[in-house]
Amino acid sequence: MEKTKLIESRKRKGLSQQQMAEHLCMDVSNYNRREKGQIKIHTNEWEKIASLLEVAVEEIYENEDANFFVFRDNSKGTYLGTNHIYSIPDHLLESQRKYIAKLEEEIKELKEKLKL
Repeated sequence: MEKTKLIESRKRKGLSQQQMAEHLCMDVSNYNRREKGQIKIHTNEWEKIASLLEVAVEEIYENEDANFFVFRDNSKGTYLGTNHIYSIPDHLLESQRKYIAKLEEEIKELKEKLKL
C-alpha cells in the first residue's frame, strides 16, 4: 500500500526520491519500492526519514496490516524511536467502541437523574 503521508510530506519539503535514498544510503529504486509499500520501511528508517523531513514519525507512519496507535509512554510495545506502536485487532477495537458507547449512554442517564 502506497505511503501517501510520506510521499506528501516529502513533496512538501521539496525533496526528491533520489535525495531520500541518498539520506538512507540506498539506491532510488529501493526507496521507491518503500514508498509504494512493496518493501517494509524499518523502524530505524522511519526515524531517519522523519528527521530529514523535520516531522514527527507519527505524522508520516503508515501501515496497511492493522490499526496502529502511536503513544509516547513507557509501556511495552514495538519500539520506534521515542514512541511505541501498538497493533490492535479490529474485533477488539470494535468491542471497545461498543463498550464506550454503553458507558456514554449510562453517563447520559445519570446526568438526567441528577437534574431531577
